[in-house]
Amino acid sequence: MSQIIEPALSLQEENRRQLGAFLRARRESLDPQRLGLPRSGRRRTPGLRREEVAMLADVGVTWYTWLEQGRDVNPSSVVMTAVAKALQCSPTEARHLFVLAGLPPGEAPQAACCEGISEGTRRLLDTLMPKPASIQKPNFDIVAWNDSFGHLMGVDFNDIPPEDRNCIYLFLTHPAWRARLGKRDDVLAIFVSYFRAAMAEHRGDPAWEAKLARFFAVSPEFEALWHQRNDVRGVENQLKLFSHPQLGDFQLQQMYWYSAPRNGSRLLVYLPVDDAGEKALTWLEEQAK
Repeated sequence: MSQIIEPALSLQEENRRQLGAFLRARRESLDPQRLGLPRSGRRRTPGLRREEVAMLADVGVTWYTWLEQGRDVNPSSVVMTAVAKALQCSPTEARHLFVLAGLPPGEAPQAACCEGISEGTRRLLDTLMPKPASIQKPNFDIVAWNDSFGHLMGVDFNDIPPEDRNCIYLFLTHPAWRARLGKRDDVLAIFVSYFRAAMAEHRGDPAWEAKLARFFAVSPEFEALWHQRNDVRGVENQLKLFSHPQLGDFQLQQMYWYSAPRNGSRLLVYLPVDDAGEKALTWLEEQAK
């Protein structure tokens, strides 16, 4: 008797199958009572019923059933956001849903952003003294720093409005910050490639689009490079050249550590690699006293 070989699923079909399985698993893991749903007869399966998910997401029961069955229903980002919310998905789970549905993952619901810095993070930055250190968001906003970092870059962050505390914006607008960076002719193009790469998953995000528009508004050179070139570059550990009015030129090793989840904030620390760097850190330590 000949064996029947089923045709292999395409990537799209396999994603739809996995999407359906994931939706069902999430639905069955939820407690109806915790979601405030009324008791209505004996439940034959754990978790929510399909019609309850459809009600919470404000979609049709038949449509949601087809989605869970892995049919080709082409959900929109708005609808998938509603489904993710109805199923109490975490940001990571919502992103997973979007990827499986063939939607831009950057449009998935994100975790609520907490701008505050924990006491532990503050102690970490202070402990790293006199090594310059800061916490930066993926869009290059600086959300925390130690004294050495401010002295290294020639700025007092307390005098800078929070919306201006951004590495790229300060390079474009702050003379002292710009003057502290060596090889300044190359830095602008590098920043353009950094931001283009970082923004790839945030197209259409109002906050990111506003940030880019702000860079354009203060720097025609930034805007020209953005439209002329398509280079992308990820931030990386490297030797960085500084030019200091008291210390002259010196290099420090730039080191990054990343927080979870993916694309979370990153800790930037500068380390000495030679006598000139050690001398620079000694000077920074004296300034912080």
